[in-house]
Amino acid sequence: MKIGFIGAGNMGGALAKGYASSLSADLSTGLIDSIIVYDADTDKVTALSALPAVQGASSLADLYAKADALVLCVKPQMIDILLDEIAWFAPDAGGKLVISIAAGVSIGHLQTRLGEGTKAVRVMPNTPAMLGAGMSALSEGAALSAADRETAETLFASVGKTVWVTEDLMDIVTGISGSSPAYAYMYIEGLINAGVAGGLTREAATLLAAQSTLGAARMALESGTDPLQLRLNVCSPGGTTIEAVKVLEEAGLTDIIEKAAAAAAVKSKTMTK
Repeated sequence: MKIGFIGAGNMGGALAKGYASSLSADLSTGLIDSIIVYDADTDKVTALSALPAVQGASSLADLYAKADALVLCVKPQMIDILLDEIAWFAPDAGGKLVISIAAGVSIGHLQTRLGEGTKAVRVMPNTPAMLGAGMSALSEGAALSAADRETAETLFASVGKTVWVTEDLMDIVTGISGSSPAYAYMYIEGLINAGVAGGLTREAATLLAAQSTLGAARMALESGTDPLQLRLNVCSPGGTTIEAVKVLEEAGLTDIIEKAAAAAAVKSKTMTK
């Protein structure tokens, strides 16, 4: 299957690179045999075309003619222009698998613009996909085949982990995984500031804070232990950690995080069309 990427910016480029790396590692699956990229910025297309299994398209029409599936990697404010252009020169767009990562763009909206029979997948990835450590939530529209689902899942699994959710859950997904890297960076920033204030170099404080956060995340994913219990395991009675946790509890950290994620979800809902 030939996958066409429309948009080669930060996220689109990261996804294309991840898929290309996956293909290079295992070309035997046959599920995805090439990647086609189009972007108005030809320099981005040229750079990606140097990767194995990636070829550039000279135009949107050229990409559409060559690709079996489309991955829409444009900003939400540009999505309608793109969809209308596709519908104009490709009234049979419903015959191709269409995968969109545009925030706030529903499957219904894609089908309204491209045709009710459009096979659509809506995805909320996040920026760690640029390092192969992303988290992507996928929702499927009607008429998706098992092969379509496998194609979409394989693409996003190449840059991290995936989960399928019903589309009505996409707003809270946005608050929890789509936006949450920013929350984590604020946490890390606070630790770095404390380290520098305590005499560490910024470089050393960054390593200590970021690596410790990474390790804690891995423990939550891989240990099979509830995060609450993991926290209790670190908090020895009368020790240093419990003193820090008391400050966080008094500040209502958990409640603040819940409110932050909920606020992002509400914003996502108001943006969705």
